[in-house]
Amino acid sequence: MNWFSGFVVYVILWWIVFFMCLPFGVRPPHEVGQIAEPGHATSAPVRPRIWTKAAITTVIAALLWGVAYWVITSGIISIRNG
Repeated sequence: MNWFSGFVVYVILWWIVFFMCLPFGVRPPHEVGQIAEPGHATSAPVRPRIWTKAAITTVIAALLWGVAYWVITSGIISIRNG
């Protein structure tokens, strides 16, 4: 795996994990006893914690990338003949 394909694999893993982490811990205003501000959707989370989720996503994606790198370079899964 060269550096470009490794980067592409990491970016794809990062976005997949990020979208999986987005729904965790979100509470809309009506669940916490607040009223949505004018102009905001009633389903918008009170505290989305995007930066925390991005940091957690970065760590998880790095771990998954390490596993993917090991699987690809060890030859467990190969798409090449020989």
